[in-house]
Amino acid sequence: MTSGGDAAGMNPAVLCAAEQAAKSGMKPYLIYEGLRGLIDDEIYEATKERTKGMLYTGGTLLRSARSTRFFEEKYRQQAFDNLQKRNINKLIVIGGDGSFNALNQFYNDFQVPFAGIPATIDNDIPGTDYCLGVDTCQNMIRTSIDSIRDTANSFNRAFVIETMGRHCGYLAMTTALTCGAEICLVPEIPYDLDSIAKRLKNEVANGRKSLIAIAAEGVRMSDHLTRWINDTLNMDARLTVLGHIQRGGSPTVYDRIMAFKFATAAVESLKAGHTNKIMTFREGQIGTESIDYVAGQKPVVPELILDLCRSLSH
Repeated sequence: MTSGGDAAGMNPAVLCAAEQAAKSGMKPYLIYEGLRGLIDDEIYEATKERTKGMLYTGGTLLRSARSTRFFEEKYRQQAFDNLQKRNINKLIVIGGDGSFNALNQFYNDFQVPFAGIPATIDNDIPGTDYCLGVDTCQNMIRTSIDSIRDTANSFNRAFVIETMGRHCGYLAMTTALTCGAEICLVPEIPYDLDSIAKRLKNEVANGRKSLIAIAAEGVRMSDHLTRWINDTLNMDARLTVLGHIQRGGSPTVYDRIMAFKFATAAVESLKAGHTNKIMTFREGQIGTESIDYVAGQKPVVPELILDLCRSLSH
């Protein structure tokens, strides 16, 4: 099943998990509509017809839906009964920490073990350096920024570009660095507009005609920053909110490979009898962490990325 926000790489992970489970002698099923589908019995055998096209399609073909009903015990019982009548006794959930916590409650109620595959463009799940969908999202943002810079250079303009990320600035930081942005505002780094003004006024005086500023949605500064650039630097500034275009797109090679690695590890974890394990990727290696560890930690952006971005915030 897929749950939470959609991310490129979910579909290849579903495909690989179903194929690996079948090779291991299991009978794989697909749960549509996330937690809601678990309750409403949207559960079907993972046939070739149902998994066709998953390798190269973005988003999630199983679709996703949040469900407040899942917080009620009677509906979790209904979900368990739906699994029981098909003899389903193991689950793989592809999503974020909210989805993992929901399945952990389900395990506490009915002892149905699960393996979690981290998938969120925010890259904010503790315990893993990478989550499915991040690379595809970064490339969507990069393509957009590169195109916007063409216009910025053509008209001597400044553009503020808002990226997704909720309370995590990973997307903003990595794309600001790789696209050569002049400003980057994120929740993790205190910013100083006076210092930025001094730096950029000097560059404008020495011939700078355009600039790109990246603001993570979590700082809630996009509108203000656009006006600030216009008033402080006397430069025509425009705001572009990329929005949900960042979630879409055919998964990159990297996201497809990571989907295979995570899915294979999830099947192997369940075969080995593990319960409530989240697949992780750290220092180039696939591993696992307990749901308790993941739920008890805060996501951390690599220090090198933070260090490189500090000069863009001052």
